[in-house]
Amino acid sequence: MIEGGCNCGGVRYRIEGEPMTVAACHCTRCRRQSGGTFSVNLIVPIAAMTVEGALSRFTDRDTTSGAAVQREFCGTCGSPIRSLIDASPGIAAVKAGTLDDPDPYAPALHVFTRSKVAWVAVPDGVPQFEANAG
Repeated sequence: MIEGGCNCGGVRYRIEGEPMTVAACHCTRCRRQSGGTFSVNLIVPIAAMTVEGALSRFTDRDTTSGAAVQREFCGTCGSPIRSLIDASPGIAAVKAGTLDDPDPYAPALHVFTRSKVAWVAVPDGVPQFEANAG
């Protein structure tokens, strides 16, 4: 069981089982949404995730694929919780920074490295992709 939530405690979630993968996304939109130089996401089946509390949503249509990304966050404190990618139905990208224990979830791959900030170093041996991994 993986658990996490927002800063104010108004949103809590649980994920049954392990993530499909953990990805660091360096696209401009994820950087802006996370407030960091990249966003680390647990990729999970949305059916494996239960959410308690109300999520607000921003529909991000400025994407490379043209498919919208539903960016969900706590409407009270603004903590980003997950992204639902219209091009990948049934999948959620859960923000690793919201996990109660993020230590076990280092990125297994890095995507959209073509827009990576120059001073961010991807560790040797970790796969990286200029765009989406596929």
